[in-house]
Amino acid sequence: MSRTSQPEESGACINNRLGDDELRAVLSKLEEDKDKEVFGLVCKRWLHLQSTERRKLCARAGPHMLNRIAARFTRLSELDLSQSLSRSFYPGVTDSDLSVIAAAFTSLRLLNLQNCKGITDKGLSAIGSGLPCLQSLDVSYCRKLTDKGLSSVAKGCHGLRALHVMGCRFITDSLLSALSMNCNNLEELGLQGCTNLTDSGLTALAEGCKRLKHLDLNKCSNIGDIGISNVSKACSSSLRTLKLLDCYKIGDDSILSLAKYCKNLETLIIGGCRDLSDDAIKSLAFACYGSLKNLRMDWCLKVSDTSLVCIFLMCRNLEVLDVGCCEEVTDSAFQGLGSEDCKLSLKILRVSNCEKITVDGMSKLLKSCEGLEYLDVRSCPHVTQLRCHEAGLQFPHGCKVNFTGSLVEPDLLR
Repeated sequence: MSRTSQPEESGACINNRLGDDELRAVLSKLEEDKDKEVFGLVCKRWLHLQSTERRKLCARAGPHMLNRIAARFTRLSELDLSQSLSRSFYPGVTDSDLSVIAAAFTSLRLLNLQNCKGITDKGLSAIGSGLPCLQSLDVSYCRKLTDKGLSSVAKGCHGLRALHVMGCRFITDSLLSALSMNCNNLEELGLQGCTNLTDSGLTALAEGCKRLKHLDLNKCSNIGDIGISNVSKACSSSLRTLKLLDCYKIGDDSILSLAKYCKNLETLIIGGCRDLSDDAIKSLAFACYGSLKNLRMDWCLKVSDTSLVCIFLMCRNLEVLDVGCCEEVTDSAFQGLGSEDCKLSLKILRVSNCEKITVDGMSKLLKSCEGLEYLDVRSCPHVTQLRCHEAGLQFPHGCKVNFTGSLVEPDLLR
């Protein structure tokens, strides 16, 4: 009897067929993190490839752990060591950890240290010396930091594009000067709650950082018109987001400067700036009619119907509007709405504590806002759930109406 012929290579192993480049191509096609993790469970070779190709990692601190991470994930570019109330551990990130990061993660581009309250200027100085390629740093609520440590980062990381120091109360104008001299490509700067900053610091910042796109000055209570006007002029072509919540010294000159220079502004937060007039808001609406998408001006007590009429008429791309506690606003603000040729892009609207608004005004608004997703009418005595029902108001499908405060606000209103 003749023997049945067998294939020469039955059961060939995939590792003998595919090289490293082919396996990396396979890995690159996996979009879900869980799929990438499963890829590494096949064998040691696949695990090694998966480790060396990983770019982002969220980890805990500790010098020994960080050294092991550096040895395994050799091409890591983003490292998240941030802490929060729901994700915290003792002792947290220390200056020793930052020294390890500076020495072992030389390719790092993004470092998140938010809420790492144990780090000091010593650790930040190590980061500035060891990570020249760093592009994004978040040290929000690292309350021990001062100008000294952060200026070291500015001097050592000339490619820095994003810096967040929210809640770092010891920061002064000195840091803004260091950023101006060393980080000319800076695009995003978060300074919320840094109350020691003044117009002099903003003026210095504007001299060197002319590519700013997003600037957060919320609760920087010593900032005034001079600083904002200088930033407006210097960053006229780049500025997209400006946040000035509770900056009580901000007046019409700031808004008029933005209207004159920053035609591409998309987000403006001026809640609590109580001295702003209708004329300034109208100038902004005319200047940024095509770009403005998010306007928060709650507690702007001088703002009245004339501002809103102009905003609704001009800013057809506006998606978020907050006029909460603007007590002068009445149904007349919506007088130009309701017709078929007047359609707005509004998705989120807050008119809470506007006691003069009634269901008649809301009816006109709803006819022009078919895409409305969230409406806040808390403390509007004439726009209760019962009165809306009696008036037969038809809210867009899926629109959440906050009558009593029982609904969670969208992130864009916080």
